Amino acid sequence: MKARDGAGRAAGYSGVWSAAPTPFTERLTVDVASVKRLVEHHHRLGVKGLFLAGTNGEGPWLPEEGLRTLVRATVKANRGRMAIAVQVTDNSVARILDNIRRAADDGADLAVVAPPYFILSYASPQERARHLENLYLEAARLSSLPVGIYDRGLGSAVVVPESVLARVYREPNVKIVKDSSALPSHLGLAVKARQSRPELALFCGYEFDCVKYLRAGYDGLLLGGGAFNGRLASLIFAAMAAGDERAAEAYQARMNRVMYTVYGGKKIRAWLSGEKYLLVRMGIFETYRNFPDYPLTEREKASIDKLLEEEKDVLLP
Repeated sequence: MKARDGAGRAAGYSGVWSAAPTPFTERLTVDVASVKRLVEHHHRLGVKGLFLAGTNGEGPWLPEEGLRTLVRATVKANRGRMAIAVQVTDNSVARILDNIRRAADDGADLAVVAPPYFILSYASPQERARHLENLYLEAARLSSLPVGIYDRGLGSAVVVPESVLARVYREPNVKIVKDSSALPSHLGLAVKARQSRPELALFCGYEFDCVKYLRAGYDGLLLGGGAFNGRLASLIFAAMAAGDERAAEAYQARMNRVMYTVYGGKKIRAWLSGEKYLLVRMGIFETYRNFPDYPLTEREKASIDKLLEEEKDVLLP
């Protein structure tokens, strides 16, 4: 990985960030005590930033009151040590700006916009593209916070055309890109955008192949499993910065094994439940409740328990 001296790094938009899970009580309200422990745990891992209410943070399911409790509790516990980003995705500019205003009032440093949850189905492809471009650009231009773009590729109900992403990446108030698309064309598009805007920071959000993105010159890793794989991700990042790609690949293979065990196999059938169960076993969360109610078998729990013993040096450094 080639070091870069652009404004993105100077602004602190680099390194390993965590798309943090949200801890809940049994009644699915935000568990503030667990939020405090989660913040301290990330700080011990060396994580540089927290992304709240993303997909892994169950933002699309959280009620407004719960989201504000989460952001305020995180900001208070953080005490300025890590950057705090909050997902503000919605279906209109007005609602996005409302979400940004609340996030700013609650102490967030960055607002992250993903594709809207739906778009009118009768619109032509050209109309859909124009609508999406206007949504992103107007929200970014009117935002009181710096803006990040969450590229979910084909994994979103609304797929954003590459032509729209290319235009949005040129907007001055767009400061970071979280690329979870796993699409080579999107990687190339992001790198090309950064060539014309050196201050644009690129983060890999596809945690199963971080090395490829760092090799291409991405500035950091923003990972849904950062709450438990943050130490391994930091080792990957450091190895690539040192030019030791062989070591980075070895750490990546180890991290993939950890993730597949936690997530219930390569089909990711126990995604949020497995991650939260591990955090319970690590003494950070009180429950593994989650809104989508992912299943978790006794066999999967036993595998996670065994993993914790085997990988304690990187899970609880």
